[in-house]
Amino acid sequence: MMGILDWFKNRPGQFDPDRVSDEMIQGAVEKAIALTNPRLKLLPDCYKRLTPAVETTIEFLCAQVAALPAAHPLSAKAWSSDPALRAFFVAPTDIQSVLGRSENLRTLFDKFPELDEALVILGMAINKQRVFGMALHGDMVQRDVAQTSVSFSDHRARLCGRDEARLRRIVGVEVFEHLVAQALSEIGEERVERQELQASRSLIRTRLRLLQKHGPGLGSMFGADPAAPGEQTQLEASLLENERQLHAIGGGESVLEAELECLKEVLGKPESYLRFEPTRLRLSPMNVMLEETSTATAADVEFVIVELSGATPQRRAITLERVARTELPPPQKLNFDHAARYL
Repeated sequence: MMGILDWFKNRPGQFDPDRVSDEMIQGAVEKAIALTNPRLKLLPDCYKRLTPAVETTIEFLCAQVAALPAAHPLSAKAWSSDPALRAFFVAPTDIQSVLGRSENLRTLFDKFPELDEALVILGMAINKQRVFGMALHGDMVQRDVAQTSVSFSDHRARLCGRDEARLRRIVGVEVFEHLVAQALSEIGEERVERQELQASRSLIRTRLRLLQKHGPGLGSMFGADPAAPGEQTQLEASLLENERQLHAIGGGESVLEAELECLKEVLGKPESYLRFEPTRLRLSPMNVMLEETSTATAADVEFVIVELSGATPQRRAITLERVARTELPPPQKLNFDHAARYL
């Protein structure tokens, strides 16, 4: 049986939206138990009881991943002629800046020198603001017309893969891990009185914090900074120790029953915690939203809004982007002369 760290070594292979199998469902059940509390498997019929909820989540994941539009070329050279890129980025240099900050993308290209291009998830904050401007109605120009301006910021391109199918599988795994983390959060928030239950909840809360750092979950799309290499090693050791403590703790069957029920509740209703919303906006060159009937110069821009509910609701726009190796700028080198000025 896999340990908790093993699940992060072959994450894309754990989910395939095109070939859902009994083996994949069983693997997802195993993973949900391993990430939450390995002692859950001691409960009678644990796997059988959890399987329907996991199947519901997998069906949900397949639908959400299918909602992602086809990959779009991300290129600084194409910025001037691509309405979507002009909508997302203020200038072509912003594209180079985002790609240059993606250590995951750089690592992928270094690991596979034969790759000419890679796929990334571009995550962005989206903001809509009411403004007043000019609008063309027929042949007449009207001033001080109420309009909605759209802007995109905080661009991140950390989630990447060798091809589009693999990247879609990664997204499915990320969503699954997010839902399990949501269950962990709810387990940890419950108020309890028995000492053994309190000890268990404390371990669960610790486990949640460690998993959120070690396993990207949806953090790669929502802007969370990845753990540094040294911190990653410490987290792995902490996770292993946490697993040992969870195995050793004596918590009664009622404790484990409550945890299993919480896990079943979350995985049985994934739509309550996360939603993918395919979005198409008709935007002017100034990123002002226009009606379909407008005759002004405009272009249709497509992306997906991902909404997370829970204690800290979040909302981001994401797109699948295709990046050529030649678009990745060289790594920045430290300017020692400049740094010496601050010593």
